[in-house]
Amino acid sequence: MDESGRGGGENERLLDLEQRIEHLETRRSAAERSRSAMNSMVPSETRQHLRAAGREQLLAVRSLLDHWIGRLRDEPDKPDKTRENIKID
Repeated sequence: MDESGRGGGENERLLDLEQRIEHLETRRSAAERSRSAMNSMVPSETRQHLRAAGREQLLAVRSLLDHWIGRLRDEPDKPDKTRENIKID
């Protein structure tokens, strides 16, 4: 046992855990590595176009959602106006 009354193995375990935490905190994340690879392989102008295209896709989805949310808000219990009953003899 050491001065703190703990076994030496526990100190080694704590030291190992602290080293592992430090390693995790200092290593580059997967996102950083992906961004770095993308920057080295894809020209800047292409990346700008891809970002703009992604933004446009998100705006399209947003407009679709806004449309249907508005329809639900305006006519929650009314049937669709384009339907009509046709009597067949």
